[in-house]
Amino acid sequence: MQKKIIEIRWHGRGGQGAITAAKIVANAAFISGYSGVVMAPTFGTERRGAPVFTSLKISKQKIYDLSPIEKPDMIVVLDHLLLEEPGIVSGLKPGGLIIVNTPKPPTDYDYPGMKIATADVTSLAVQVGLKPGIVNTGIIGAFAKAAGLMDMETLSQAIKDEFKNRKPNRNAKAARLVFEKTVIGNGSEARP
Repeated sequence: MQKKIIEIRWHGRGGQGAITAAKIVANAAFISGYSGVVMAPTFGTERRGAPVFTSLKISKQKIYDLSPIEKPDMIVVLDHLLLEEPGIVSGLKPGGLIIVNTPKPPTDYDYPGMKIATADVTSLAVQVGLKPGIVNTGIIGAFAKAAGLMDMETLSQAIKDEFKNRKPNRNAKAARLVFEKTVIGNGSEARP
């Protein structure tokens, strides 16, 4: 029997905090009983604004494969404009989940056979008092709602722990607000 490993690829731009978001989810996953947690960041041209991605694998059992993800179950996109780049959704398994920071609804995206979860993380994070462009903690709320792998309270505490000296309550509040506002679509149907 093969063990189930959930593979999540995070895409963002340098400075958006995709790697920090994946790290927070990794910590929360471990606390939530996933004894196998592997994160493998990948850097290209290490500069602000350049596309970056990281691989996060979680499992109830130990994970020995440390390689980057080629066939993810989920893709988390911190900037919807990255979807215009080639290869962002490549390898996504049939029936996979795409979580996007975007002002658009899921029905605006044409990915047949995939689930799409959207939230305007950028605007919602500003509403709670974060600087424009700080989207890493907010996208965790969209991830929590769409993936359903761990509860929002555990993720919220992991956010507060990571940002204990940098507005922990505002960052956690951004995640909770995005959780509430995330819309999940399956085909042409969308639900709040």
